[in-house]
Amino acid sequence: MSPLLENLEQNLNSDHILDWLEDTVSFIPSFLNDSYNVEEEANEYQWWEQNQEQDQDLIDTSTPTLNVSSDHSHSTCITSLDLLTSSIPQSADSSSSRKRKSPTTPSKGNGNNCNNGNSKEGRWAEQLLNPCAIAISNGNLSRVQHLLYVLHELASPSGDANNRLATHGLRALTHHLSSSAAPSFSSVSPITFASTEPRLFQRSLLKFYEISPWFTFPNAVANASILQILAQESDSSRSVHIVDMGVSHGLQWPTLLEALSHQSGGPPPLVRLTIVVATSTHKNGLSAPFSMGPAGDDFPSRLLRFAKSINLNLQINLLNNHPLEALNPQTLKTSPNETLIFCAQFRLHCINHTTPDDRTDFLKILKGFEPKAVILCENDLSCSCNHCADFTTGFTRRVGYLWRFLDTTSSAFKGRECEERRVMEGEAATALINGLEMNEGKEKWCEKMRGVGFVGEVFGEDVIDRARALLRKHDSNWEMKVDDTDRCVCLGWKGQPVSFCSLWTLEKSINCA
Repeated sequence: MSPLLENLEQNLNSDHILDWLEDTVSFIPSFLNDSYNVEEEANEYQWWEQNQEQDQDLIDTSTPTLNVSSDHSHSTCITSLDLLTSSIPQSADSSSSRKRKSPTTPSKGNGNNCNNGNSKEGRWAEQLLNPCAIAISNGNLSRVQHLLYVLHELASPSGDANNRLATHGLRALTHHLSSSAAPSFSSVSPITFASTEPRLFQRSLLKFYEISPWFTFPNAVANASILQILAQESDSSRSVHIVDMGVSHGLQWPTLLEALSHQSGGPPPLVRLTIVVATSTHKNGLSAPFSMGPAGDDFPSRLLRFAKSINLNLQINLLNNHPLEALNPQTLKTSPNETLIFCAQFRLHCINHTTPDDRTDFLKILKGFEPKAVILCENDLSCSCNHCADFTTGFTRRVGYLWRFLDTTSSAFKGRECEERRVMEGEAATALINGLEMNEGKEKWCEKMRGVGFVGEVFGEDVIDRARALLRKHDSNWEMKVDDTDRCVCLGWKGQPVSFCSLWTLEKSINCA
């Protein structure tokens, strides 16, 4: 193994001491007299006991080479061992030069700096990572070696957003180059949801939901949209069936369940929640960031106990080891006497382009169920090209996604280094390694939805007001925009798009003020 990779193992593979929580590991936002007060849901949390009896019968558990294309007319091939066994050029006094950085050289920070937002000068990690990806595609061995060495010198898992981005990007690039040629390094990985002890996982989610709108904002919009849809139902005797294809791991639903229990006409006779659990058995072998939780995280039981405490009739059906594309009436157990709503959040982009129309085909599957509504929330990382699945372009886009996430967590955690931040950032960084395409932003998703026969619905004033109220609780760099053209609510950070939420029906059935 090269000296570079030996050093990487020392810097990037640290032991984390896992703290224990008491037996209360989930949350319920507090409510005022208003049955659905989103304004408070981001900051007020309480715990519920786990030692109550639960109704188990309500849960249904069912030596490689890197072939790279360049921007030129020819293709090059860099073997993994070319880079992993080559020595890194160093000057005779390199050991002392590490200590003498010039005033213009980026240094390892303390995590408090948000790095000048989106200015090129403030985002130096991208100016090293993206050229390195280009050099890999062009087969420029010496430049790849040089940039990897510079990244190694500047990477720090506990520095500012740039230092942390350099750490995750360096790991992703080395992983891309090494494959199975360096098995000892492939075992070095960041802490992620799936690898986290369940109690730390729960604590990390709770903390993140409290201090950042990254997920609480789309969750609030989705829940308010569901209430908007149900308010149009004339038959109060119908059950409600929500299909959860999201990444909340149960944290989205207590707010909605509480609201349903306080409806003026009384709660629905039955609320069915079908959760499509993300697993590594997805047909492309990958999972969307934030979608896979650790083994042993039993959030359905907590949801059932909470529903029982508010006298709401809740049933939960878990679809394990079930790719999204395999949804069918038998697995969902749909009924003509229920209002069916799909809630898809940050998962549909994991449907890879095995064929050009994979994602469109899945939307056709959803349409075939004839749902009352589909709520789609996704990352807004659109691009102008039509064919951009090459390594360089995809890597650059994912680096931009991770930069926004790290920049927002620097602000949310106020620069403090803690286990919870490491868990959330490590999970976000899986986007760099898993190679999932994230190029279909708001415009492309809306085009696909309209193309298969869905109609975009306008969000009601109540939905918009609640979203604005929630965002006021967070950093002023967060911003919300209502896109009247695509009928979407968009979340942004420092002028850059982060995500969008949209509401779709099969026909014009909702009158919104």
